[in-house]
Amino acid sequence: MAGMAGFDVTGTSAPWVVFVPRGTAEVQRQLSALEARGGQVHHFASSDLMTERGVHRAFAKALRFPGGYGGNWDALVDCLDDLCGAVTGGVGVAGVIHAADGLLTAEHFPLLVSVLCQGADRANAAVDLDGFPLDRPAMPTHFVFELDDFGGFGAARVADLVRQPDLVVTAGDRFVAAELDPAEWH
Repeated sequence: MAGMAGFDVTGTSAPWVVFVPRGTAEVQRQLSALEARGGQVHHFASSDLMTERGVHRAFAKALRFPGGYGGNWDALVDCLDDLCGAVTGGVGVAGVIHAADGLLTAEHFPLLVSVLCQGADRANAAVDLDGFPLDRPAMPTHFVFELDDFGGFGAARVADLVRQPDLVVTAGDRFVAAELDPAEWH
């Protein structure tokens, strides 16, 4: 369950994607707690994610996707759902996108956020899309977009840029969070 921060990257509860100011102490605390339990934190430079091809290349490399990775959005969802213990530490995984300000206005940004939410939603579930138990436990999987100028954008503006029909977006004073809209996805 999300704590006082409104999110918890160490657990299997939504939200799946959060947007925070760079260096947010609560995020750093949660990432450290995930690593202390054996989970993995992977770091992405936003400059590597400015194109769709760059997204696929960076995620495939950092998260060690299989050689047959299709390099498309559906394959990204599938691979996020199927991360092995070597990538997650068997405990969980968080992806941190640094200096993500420029991504907010990239053409593929809305789809990227939706895909990350889809993959994380599936990874964090203990049942498949039909409601049958999986042969693996739910795996904490979350993504953090660190913004250098969060205050300049403001939480309301960030929320507007993230908001789309298949997501539920919430904004706090110092964060914006996204998860799949259950009415659209479940």
